Amino acid sequence: MYLCGELKHLETMKVTNDYLSLKDFNAWSGAKDTKETIINEGKVDEFDALIEELYPDGIDETHLNDLLWFEEDWLFEMLGIETDED
Repeated sequence: MYLCGELKHLETMKVTNDYLSLKDFNAWSGAKDTKETIINEGKVDEFDALIEELYPDGIDETHLNDLLWFEEDWLFEMLGIETDED
């Protein structure tokens, strides 16, 4: 809110979607493959529980997508998913 041309109060807002399940998340780019692997390995419930534990206040879509895209190895390790590289 601006009052008399001065910045009196600036409030930041975190946009967080209600995360229901990985199955309902519309991943994009490199996160799509990670999502599909987790689903195909039957680890959706474990993934959902991990996200709820790590982000009790919620997680925005971009952060979730980045986690799936760039932290694939860590997620697979946490979920007990073996890859060809293991």
